[in-house]
Amino acid sequence: MRTWFLPLLMGVLSMAGFATAHDALPPQGLKASNAVRAVEAQWQRAGQPYVVVSIATQRLYLMQDGRLLKTYPVSTSAFGPGAQEGSNQTPLGLHRIRAMIGAGEPLGMVFKSRKPTGRIAEIIKEPIDVPEDAVTTRIMWLEGLEPGVNQGGRVDSYKRYIYIHGTPEEGLIGRPASHGCVRMYNADVIDLFDRLSEGTLVYITN
Repeated sequence: MRTWFLPLLMGVLSMAGFATAHDALPPQGLKASNAVRAVEAQWQRAGQPYVVVSIATQRLYLMQDGRLLKTYPVSTSAFGPGAQEGSNQTPLGLHRIRAMIGAGEPLGMVFKSRKPTGRIAEIIKEPIDVPEDAVTTRIMWLEGLEPGVNQGGRVDSYKRYIYIHGTPEEGLIGRPASHGCVRMYNADVIDLFDRLSEGTLVYITN
């Protein structure tokens, strides 16, 4: 297990008001893979923001230099955590943003295959689950960095098209409701998008 994660996660979860030493442990235990070692220094580099997503709290925490900059409510998978292809679950562990898509598009723009359609979604404020799982406003496409956990084979977050993105179903934000991605309010995903860049590290924890 990579113990350098513990101070980070304990700090984030403490600020969320529910941390214990047990809560702060990475859910699956990070193997000391080359990928993890390669990015460890980036987490500690001054001035670089990073993101922690907590499935337990349905919150996304924007961090920098060990400090909490901002908290956003989110919606992770209705099917719980998991990495298997076809599971519609939200993968755990260390990721980075591989691609940022949608800069300059208006709030509510609907994307198909990561391309703007020209259609603006109707934003639903009530807690209603509609049939269409629309991706709106901005896309931050995640790439897993842990082989066998969220990278490669049938557990590859990038090939599963796991995004942080806006959603028309804003009434469901704050509870598990997605098909695997991390959904955000449309205004929030613009705000987050504008603060980050490709390569930003994202850690998803139970």
